[in-house]
Amino acid sequence: MKVDILAFGVHPDDVELSASGTLLKQIEAGYKVVLCDLTRGELGSRGNAQLRMKEAEDARVLMGALDRVNLGMPDGFFQHSVENILEVVRVIRRFQPEIVLANALSDRHPDHGRAARLVAEACFYAGLLKIETSGVDDVLQEPWRPKALYHYIQDRNLKADFVRCFSSQFYHPDMEGPETPISGKSFLEFLYAKNKTYGRDIGADYAEAFQVSRIPGVNDLFDLI
Repeated sequence: MKVDILAFGVHPDDVELSASGTLLKQIEAGYKVVLCDLTRGELGSRGNAQLRMKEAEDARVLMGALDRVNLGMPDGFFQHSVENILEVVRVIRRFQPEIVLANALSDRHPDHGRAARLVAEACFYAGLLKIETSGVDDVLQEPWRPKALYHYIQDRNLKADFVRCFSSQFYHPDMEGPETPISGKSFLEFLYAKNKTYGRDIGADYAEAFQVSRIPGVNDLFDLI
């Protein structure tokens, strides 16, 4: 299946919290989107891996993404290794996206920056002919390099290069579990305020912000307006 956008998150809910508005708009415009989580988010202070898998699938259906893949890497302890890079390469070659979205380049949670580097390197290596990977039924995969990689901004208010269903981890009066930086009432208010700040720069009510690891090229200057 070839898609237009492949969105990676190290934890289930990373993509939804930082890029769901963008993806909903692209899906509404007819673009094909697939989501990929590196881990099951099993170290989350609230809920558990099974609940987060159900939430992730519910979110995929609600968003309208075509598929959701989970690579099952250990939450918190996944390594920047050849094995894990190749796991991501296989997903990129399987779906052949034009655009890849990935975690923030640096953030409060150390998994986010590490995942950003992992996906960025996999995007490059996926295009190398001499790196061989196998897909379904051990069929040799063709090399594929996405045209663009964009890193969505997460907890930290980083400088943006351009702007544009879960419950277990967030505030609910009846939810059991310890208090965390994202479980209080103020966290969703913070997200609204942050996206309102980014939106002000482009004359919109709200905007999601992204960073790039390389300068994007455009065919038409009006694409930047």
